[in-house]
Amino acid sequence: MKPVHTARHAAEAHLIRGYLQSEGINTIVRGEFLTGGIGELPADVCQVWVVADSDTDRAQALLREFLRGDAARAHAHERWRCPGCNENIEGQFTDCWNCGAARPR
Repeated sequence: MKPVHTARHAAEAHLIRGYLQSEGINTIVRGEFLTGGIGELPADVCQVWVVADSDTDRAQALLREFLRGDAARAHAHERWRCPGCNENIEGQFTDCWNCGAARPR
């Protein structure tokens, strides 16, 4: 296992983890529960780790694209309607913000 991203907080780490998981890369978040004990002091404890070392290079490349906003721009025009609550969702999202239903394939 190797770390690929140090997050500012647990929410960011889980966002990154979810993105990499959606691209088929198995990841885990480490240190998320330590951030509460540290408070608002800056610390590099919340990290996203790639489970398989062989996925590290691909994960880092995807992460660079994600942080530049490439994924959001690429899918922004692909709006979809949630099958669970009928909400209109922007194309870069894989789940409904309102009810949590997954985007239909």
